[in-house]
Amino acid sequence: MKLYSTKHVSPDVDLREAVLKGLPPDNGLYMPYEIPKLADSFWNNLDNYSFNEMALEVAKNMIGNAIPSEDLKNIIDQAYHFDAPLHYCGNSAFLELFQGPTLAFKDFGARFMGQLMGYFLKNNNKEVDILVATSGDTGSAVAHGFLNVEGINVTILYPKGKVSDIQEKQFTTLGANITAIEIDGTFDDCQSIVKNAFLDQELNERRTLSSANSINISRLIPQSFYYFYAYKQLADKNKDLYFTVPSGNFGNLTAGLFAKKMGLPITKMIAATNNNDIFTHYIQTGEFKPKPSVQTISNAMDVGNPSNFFRVLDFFGNNYNAVKENIEAFSVNDEQTKQAIKQVFDDYKYVICPHTAVGYLAMQSFVNQNKTENTNNIILSTAHPVKFGEVVEPILGFTPEIPERLKKAIGTNKQSIEMSNDYTTFKQWLMDK
Repeated sequence: MKLYSTKHVSPDVDLREAVLKGLPPDNGLYMPYEIPKLADSFWNNLDNYSFNEMALEVAKNMIGNAIPSEDLKNIIDQAYHFDAPLHYCGNSAFLELFQGPTLAFKDFGARFMGQLMGYFLKNNNKEVDILVATSGDTGSAVAHGFLNVEGINVTILYPKGKVSDIQEKQFTTLGANITAIEIDGTFDDCQSIVKNAFLDQELNERRTLSSANSINISRLIPQSFYYFYAYKQLADKNKDLYFTVPSGNFGNLTAGLFAKKMGLPITKMIAATNNNDIFTHYIQTGEFKPKPSVQTISNAMDVGNPSNFFRVLDFFGNNYNAVKENIEAFSVNDEQTKQAIKQVFDDYKYVICPHTAVGYLAMQSFVNQNKTENTNNIILSTAHPVKFGEVVEPILGFTPEIPERLKKAIGTNKQSIEMSNDYTTFKQWLMDK
């Protein structure tokens, strides 16, 4: 598997180098030269595959001979022991991607990535520093996915006061090889610090850095798995297929484009954003105008300069018309999000998180605008609502029951380092570490 930088300055790399580096030296993003179509045998056997069997076939198709099949099977079997069922409400189905250990869709990417990095670092004397910026669920998924992985130290940067209490507890209470840094700023400040670290020659000569954000290609490969799994569960696969993706940094949507390239018959992707509507503005006008992120109740999507936008552009050959033809976009404010949480519960007795509510409204807007009927409408349900009890409880009058795997984190003391949003302060801390 050969990969190139979207800026086309840095040299091509193999999968191992792309995963361990995370970001090319030219500050682009790694993209595969080829995303092959899946063989007919895959589609013929899809209904009989387990999730892990299906994931293995998709992964082999993507990465070729980069990893022996038996080793790849072990990576997948270590990563996945949970489901992603469809739950139908009216004319749409929620794909429940929150059944993993940290109750968020990012478990699918982070756990695969942790196992993959561990595989690449086996019998290697070098230690790797994973730097990750999080606006919410990435931090907990990465922390649990990499916990006690030999040869890897994880540093998680997150904006102070801008993630939910449960999200914060999930990655600030683990200790071991996980360090949490509370940045006095926004998610974009955290992401900027991480990017500056990767481009800092002095720092990179002292330490081996990599990323676990969706800027790392090894997050996107496994996130394509559940698009196929959703399709596998459909009763009638001949209907037009629409996926709505609650979107922040746009890694999840990019993974859906990978799945489409491999042959999944997606009619159109629908990007659902909150008040951080940079991509929606782009779809409407053709102008990409990053701006400082604003805080919302769907905080994991509070991104003012989505990195993977440039992967989306690259995927379509930097052709705006092609992007617009394949992707629709809708933006939703906080009040509408709250109303959607209440509406879904009133109508279907089903509780959704704020991010999933944004996706639900985007899907409803798309269906109403396009008058679509008799279609497969799938909304990616990105997190368990209990992680956002402070939002959900006032709307519904109760807090969803807390799963056992969360109770331990809630009762544990937070361990974090407070820091300004100045890059030089972080650099000095990391070099002295």
